[in-house]
Amino acid sequence: MKPSIALIPLSAVYSAVTRMRLAAYRRGWLSVSKLDATVISVGNLTPGGTGKTPLVEWICRAIASGDAAADLREGKRVCVLTRGYGREHPKTQVVVSNGVELLAGEQEAGDEPFLLAKNLLGIAAVIANPDRVAAGEWAVKNLNAECFVLDDGFQHLRLARDLDIVTIDATNPWGGGSLLPYGRLREPRAGLSRADCVVITRAEQVEDLPSIRAAVKQLVGAVPVFSSRMVTSGIRKLDGESADAQSLLAQTSGAFCGVGNPESFFNHLRGEGFAPAFTRVFPDHHNYHQSELDALVKEAKSRGAGSLITTAKDAIKLAALHLELPCYLLEIQILIDQEDRLVKIIRNTACQNREQ
Repeated sequence: MKPSIALIPLSAVYSAVTRMRLAAYRRGWLSVSKLDATVISVGNLTPGGTGKTPLVEWICRAIASGDAAADLREGKRVCVLTRGYGREHPKTQVVVSNGVELLAGEQEAGDEPFLLAKNLLGIAAVIANPDRVAAGEWAVKNLNAECFVLDDGFQHLRLARDLDIVTIDATNPWGGGSLLPYGRLREPRAGLSRADCVVITRAEQVEDLPSIRAAVKQLVGAVPVFSSRMVTSGIRKLDGESADAQSLLAQTSGAFCGVGNPESFFNHLRGEGFAPAFTRVFPDHHNYHQSELDALVKEAKSRGAGSLITTAKDAIKLAALHLELPCYLLEIQILIDQEDRLVKIIRNTACQNREQ
């Protein structure tokens, strides 16, 4: 749906405030804090749904699986710093995981931090706190963290970083071309020039990837630009049991989600051979109610669907609720073209703080 033209003046105000803030940091009027550790930031130009979270997980695994892992020894570990949208008390700090065990539930942590913490047990700690500087200082002192991955950090200029990675969603790279709230840009496209590295996500869902790459290269110059795609890593039932994809494909399912880019999820399903009987979209970070699930089941039955399918992010919100029909979650992971080159950049950055 096209946004109302009444939002255009608000976008002009947003643009002015954003430019003033960026200028204040650039000229040193606002201070920047440096942690006693390496910081790798992963961010975007548009809010939500750019494939940023799978990349954060991928980066943590890249650090932990190579030579950098030997440098992060003696209990020193990687730590993800995230704001934690959609949680109960958004202004507080929650240690979601110390890297060894989960210490908070989904409602305390927020859906994405909880999912990251669950997937990264044994690899990285996860802390949710809007004040990423305070969270990082706490983690250095209490977790011996020496390498941070800053989730959604491109506009978080208060914290210095050693590597700025920006994701660009190929399905909607420039957010309609306008700043919030009329468009979806958090800052002008020119801000991409601050990036040290760009990862174009969901390349498999577009036909004009070369033109997107060209537009990105025009903004970033010699900065490395990578393409990536989302692939299915598994399909599970809500109880965690693995499901047979071929058997599920033979069924008729209804699909629903509450994520930043719902069409990318539905298109991913279709690319895997699913033909959803219907699709339903809920707001990003949505907390589901039993009545909503009952309505989904009712619609599924009316359309001849014998099951439901959703995202891993949505699935963690359903544990305490009841579904009369089987519900499956689609697990995805990011695959990056020329990944060895990106791995080298990340590992070199992860080790540099130790060498200084």
